[in-house]
Amino acid sequence: MMDNGLIQVNSDFDGATTGDRLVACLAERRLKLFARINHAANAAAVDQALRPTELFIFGNPAVGTPLMQCRPSVAIDLPQKMLIWQDAREQVWLTYNDPRYLMSRHDLAGCAAVIERLSQVLQDIATTATQGA
Repeated sequence: MMDNGLIQVNSDFDGATTGDRLVACLAERRLKLFARINHAANAAAVDQALRPTELFIFGNPAVGTPLMQCRPSVAIDLPQKMLIWQDAREQVWLTYNDPRYLMSRHDLAGCAAVIERLSQVLQDIATTATQGA
């Protein structure tokens, strides 16, 4: 984890494969994929170069709603997001917000059990999407 509340996991796969694995994992867990934003394609559309960078926005109201009931400000960080991107050395990464950071940022002390469960689920999703099977 970095000091800015982000968790980064290196991927064994290229960006497209990591993204497809992420989408499959979300579907398997019955999480709704709200958007898949290809920033590199959007950059190309305005004649600019960007290494592969894709944002996935997903969630489950059964999890997000209790967090927002604890503290409405957490809605700025929901639904959940995972970013798949490639660095200058062509290493692919999956990055997401650490729920424990969100707990601190939004004073979600009353939702500690939900945050801990969410932390484990996001870690499992990130591992499944990025690690060889």
